[in-house]
Amino acid sequence: MDNKILVEISVPEIDATYNAFLPVNKKVGNILVLITKAISDMSNNNYKITNSNSLYNRETGEKYDINTLIRKTNIRNGTKLVLL
Repeated sequence: MDNKILVEISVPEIDATYNAFLPVNKKVGNILVLITKAISDMSNNNYKITNSNSLYNRETGEKYDINTLIRKTNIRNGTKLVLL
C-alpha cells in the first residue's frame, strides 16, 4: 500500500477516534469531504458536517491547507490528526 497511509483521526465534538487509510495523491480538501461524511454516517449523524471543518495535526497544531496534496504535507503513517 505505497499509495495510502494509515492515520488516527480524533473528533472531539463527538469524543471519538477513528483510524483511516488516506490516499497520498488526493488533496486534503477532497479527503476532508470523504472523512466528514463517513464520520457523520458512522456516528448516526451526531457529527455535523459544516463548511468550516478542518484537519489539524494533533501534535503540532498545524492546520492543513485544503488545496495541498496529502503527500506534500507532513502527514505520514501513524500521524494523529484532529477534525474540527
